Amino acid sequence: MPPKPPRKGGAAAKGQRASPDRGTGGTPPPAAARLEFGETDFVALCDTLRVSDIVRANAWKTYEKVSSADGTLVGYSEKKKDMWGICIFIAAVDLDEMTFTFTELLKSIGMSVCTCFRLLREMDVNMDTISTKVDSNVSRLNKKYDVLSALYHKFERTSAELSFPLVLKTSWITFLLAKGKVLQMEDDLVISFQLLLCVLDYFIKLSPPAMLKEPYKSHVSAMSINGSTRAPRRGQNRSTRTSKQTETDTKVIEVLCKEYGCNLDEVKNVYFTSFIPFLNSVGIVTSNGLPEVEDLSRQYEELYLKNKDIDARLFLDNDETLQQRRAAAPLQVPPQAPAWVAAMNTIQQLMMILNSASDKPSDNLISYFNNCTVNPKENILARVENLGNIFKEKFAEAVGQGCAEIGSQRYKLGVRLYYRLMESMLKSEEERLSVHNFSKLLNNNIFHTSLLACAVEVVMATYGSKLNTETDLSFPWILNVLDLKAFDFYKVIESFIKAEPSLTREMIKHLERCEHRIMESLAWQSDSSLFDLIKQSKEREGQVDQPEPTCTLNFPLQHNHTAADLYLSPVRSPKKKGSTASLNPTPIIDAQPVLAPQTQKPQKSTSLSLFYKKVYRLAYLRLNTLCLRLLFDHPELEHLIWTLFQHTLQNEYELMKDRHLDQIMMCSMYGICKVKNVDLRFKIIVTAYKELTNTNQETFKRVLIREGQYDSIIVFYNLVFMQKLKTNILQYASNRPPTLSPIPHIPRSPYKFSNSPLRVPAGNNIYISPLKSPYKFSEGMLSPTKMTPRSRILVSIGESFGTSEKFQKINQMVGSSDRQLKRSAEVSTAPKPLKRLRFDIEGQDEADGSKHLPGESKFQQKLAEMSNLG
Repeated sequence: MPPKPPRKGGAAAKGQRASPDRGTGGTPPPAAARLEFGETDFVALCDTLRVSDIVRANAWKTYEKVSSADGTLVGYSEKKKDMWGICIFIAAVDLDEMTFTFTELLKSIGMSVCTCFRLLREMDVNMDTISTKVDSNVSRLNKKYDVLSALYHKFERTSAELSFPLVLKTSWITFLLAKGKVLQMEDDLVISFQLLLCVLDYFIKLSPPAMLKEPYKSHVSAMSINGSTRAPRRGQNRSTRTSKQTETDTKVIEVLCKEYGCNLDEVKNVYFTSFIPFLNSVGIVTSNGLPEVEDLSRQYEELYLKNKDIDARLFLDNDETLQQRRAAAPLQVPPQAPAWVAAMNTIQQLMMILNSASDKPSDNLISYFNNCTVNPKENILARVENLGNIFKEKFAEAVGQGCAEIGSQRYKLGVRLYYRLMESMLKSEEERLSVHNFSKLLNNNIFHTSLLACAVEVVMATYGSKLNTETDLSFPWILNVLDLKAFDFYKVIESFIKAEPSLTREMIKHLERCEHRIMESLAWQSDSSLFDLIKQSKEREGQVDQPEPTCTLNFPLQHNHTAADLYLSPVRSPKKKGSTASLNPTPIIDAQPVLAPQTQKPQKSTSLSLFYKKVYRLAYLRLNTLCLRLLFDHPELEHLIWTLFQHTLQNEYELMKDRHLDQIMMCSMYGICKVKNVDLRFKIIVTAYKELTNTNQETFKRVLIREGQYDSIIVFYNLVFMQKLKTNILQYASNRPPTLSPIPHIPRSPYKFSNSPLRVPAGNNIYISPLKSPYKFSEGMLSPTKMTPRSRILVSIGESFGTSEKFQKINQMVGSSDRQLKRSAEVSTAPKPLKRLRFDIEGQDEADGSKHLPGESKFQQKLAEMSNLG
């Protein structure tokens, strides 16, 4: 039991102090109105942060649970105040009772933001006490801190031109206020940085030339001589006055854009559509001297207290709460890191590809339209315009009303890419089928919406790639905006990548990840057309009761299908039992309808067949990775687990509705281990699962049990999965187990990447470049071989190694082993089990520990063998 404080709150009053935040007021409630429990200093901290009784009660429970676990959070057990502060934060977020800002919390316990994030992560890993709600809140704060930190260091670099401290302070606070008022989604780094350039331009032009360095000094001097900075005329409209001045005084912003590789037109658009309205809204008049910093600070304080997050003014003071992360911590965007430059280059590459493209269909596309039985031109143009209006509105809602025109710009780039891709696809189909009439495909609304959505997604991802974190505009945001089902969007991805050879490796990987997310969960949402297709497939008279025969699993996946095959399917005739799969070219030309005889069976859906083949391969790849981590000493179980996993996807597909592929995988693994008397607990499974790439703790913390009810993975297993598959699972313990499903053929990714170096696992920053011809700059792309990482050592295997044929063999080995490389690298460390899981059920799944054998890099073995080739 915790010690009780004095009944009348004397200790609390003694330990209480004013809020460390600037301008943060408020007094704690009377002592008599509060619960009296916990240590004296804990009560004092609660008083300082003005938390309610229920928050302090929940915080103390969390602290007791954390402190009672052996070996938990080593190094923090002696720092009670740190732990109390974190527990108060967790309780306040969970209960929606934030009575303090994040900065105020940090100052109350004397902790830096980086230490706080690290401690929260450790608590989540070791205790699993962090709810998805808290995790989401911390993720938002983390992204905001990363953006602010990167922007401030960029600001520091440029503001060396503004030598007066008052100008520095005023310009940074002006930027923070503009960012808060203009942007609703403050983690958009591109728009934030463009806005920062606008602020710097504004204050550089207000500064006396003597204060500035070249080239800014010359430009500002020229403006003064030409009279651009003289006081405005009386009675002149402020907005008109500002616009007239800035339309001609663009030299400074041009220099800034050139220095940082930003698109000048985009920054100008931000200046005129967002920054000038902001200046007018806060009462700042151009050419009237420096704004009052106290007034700006007061307005920013209102925003900061409302958001209850980070006081970014403290960057100016080099405040300890905002100190940079250590080298070992995962800062996504170091201010001067090559990642920033590479991201800017990615945007520039996209602009180079699309600047010469048209917002309208080309003459070649018009020719294709005219060859159609039903000309699709008017519908295509109307659809593009209508979806553009919707996109602009939704973008402004997500980012900020002042950014509507920025949304229009990005959509316009997407439209250019859409027409470019459409023409490329039609040319390929024309060569493949020797036809010119594509009426059915070009009059298919879902095809056009999907292709346009994919093009816009590439643009959005290019602009949002700097922090490598998800934002409010991240996929699947575009699907919701354009009212497009994930299963329909999936159909265009592979054809899109094939049709655009200039896509960067980063964008190809992004689209592949979108495809995986669709196969994992998005396509399995209850309103998905996928379930209708599966039902139709099962209702086909005389056909095998499955979406895709298992006999085709170990065949290589064919990639000769096109978007037309998928959007106009079903196109495949039923095949005889036991025959192999074959894809027929899709008839995408118009023809007279032919009535099928009554005895003809319905055709099978190409899109469904291909989807299931890809799902099976993704599912097995995930399972194989997890088995290598957890069942290294029981390799015979992998095939059994896969058979149960595949059986569930094929015959009990309703279990996937509104759920995740990995949930079925983990349950299949647990069920087989249970009947085979192998001690593998859910605690160990989810611990290893969290270490895999592209996973989310919500996958095992929040699983659909029944309509509107969610619980943990173990509750789902006991109440749903096991009840549905109990008979099947028990068969694996009998003398006549089920027939094993074939292991899927796992090829390398079908998407070809540029010549980016491949990293050798556990190779201490060793990279091997595939033997391919580099892109030419004239083709609109920078040569990847010229964009080598600064901090990497690129090793060339010496001349004595052998002939060019051996290098070809090495490249072939590297290419075919790409998947195994990533997998084998992950085997090297056994997972540390969670100390306690919130979802444990009394009397079940309580044992900890499992046998783990570290794996060895097969790639390094192969490389050693290659060196001995004669």
